[in-house]
Amino acid sequence: MFIFSEKDIRNVVDVNEKAVELIEEGFRKLEAGEVTMPPILRVDIPENNGEVDVKTAYMKGLDKFALKISSGFFNNASKGLPSLSGMMLLFSTETGFPEAVLQDNGYLTDVRTAAAGAVAAKYLAPARATTAGIIGTGAQARYQLRALMIVREIEDVLVYGRNPEKVAAFIEEMREADGMNVRAAESAEEVVRSSEIVITTTPAKEPIVQKDWLHAGLHITAMGSDAEDKNEIHPEVIGAADLLFCDSKSQVLRLGEHHHAAEAGIIDENSDVREIGAVISGNAGGRENDQQFTICDLTGTGVQDTAIAVYAYDQLRKAEKGTLFGE
Repeated sequence: MFIFSEKDIRNVVDVNEKAVELIEEGFRKLEAGEVTMPPILRVDIPENNGEVDVKTAYMKGLDKFALKISSGFFNNASKGLPSLSGMMLLFSTETGFPEAVLQDNGYLTDVRTAAAGAVAAKYLAPARATTAGIIGTGAQARYQLRALMIVREIEDVLVYGRNPEKVAAFIEEMREADGMNVRAAESAEEVVRSSEIVITTTPAKEPIVQKDWLHAGLHITAMGSDAEDKNEIHPEVIGAADLLFCDSKSQVLRLGEHHHAAEAGIIDENSDVREIGAVISGNAGGRENDQQFTICDLTGTGVQDTAIAVYAYDQLRKAEKGTLFGE
């Protein structure tokens, strides 16, 4: 069994066109019935504002599949630590034996989540959108913005966060590292009203985005709500959408933004909520015109983890990285 370090993984996998391609293909295979994917397993640790999620999926045709263990401990910032961590384990689909441990500390999750956001924007955001807004200033906000630039020619970016120092650091990093035209917004409302594409990236437990802020032509990708108690989008916003999209309908109705709208009686399991894989495959329609208001709810799927982990393993072996354990 091989063990790979975060440093080596970062050297072979990045937020780029290849990552977007891998995640797009994963969604297509999910729609085609070529994926076995059980529900998410989660352990909550409320006294430390923490959670641990376990996701997995088998993709037909691959010789390995991933079991991803991902933690989110949202008090870690006060300890000088990142909020997210974890690892991915790879198993043989022929023997079931473990073949690798990818000690990515959440990096591969960041990459595949950002790539999913790019796929959503590629198929659902207005084709000529040039303004984007980010709510949140953490690592995923950075990755989401970089991924968005792969599929849309964004000229102006607005960012809002509760901590002015983190907002300033975010702006400086995105300007210096990526040359982006980013400025701070005074409120989340300003972000929504002034942007054509909005991405929410927070672990909020009370709705941030409100119905009164919406406008024609807006697309929102909401990716922070991956547990029943998380909620970035007011249920009335879901009800106001012209079209609703998601990564997995059963999953978003259980723990995503759609879950809160269902609890409020605004939608139910029979509502028209289209999976991104169906849009990619041509089995469901996407955005029909640039005046529609659309939402894509991304809760993260095991198929994304297997897609990115198997690719990372192959690249690492080509680069002759890793430590062989158990000889």
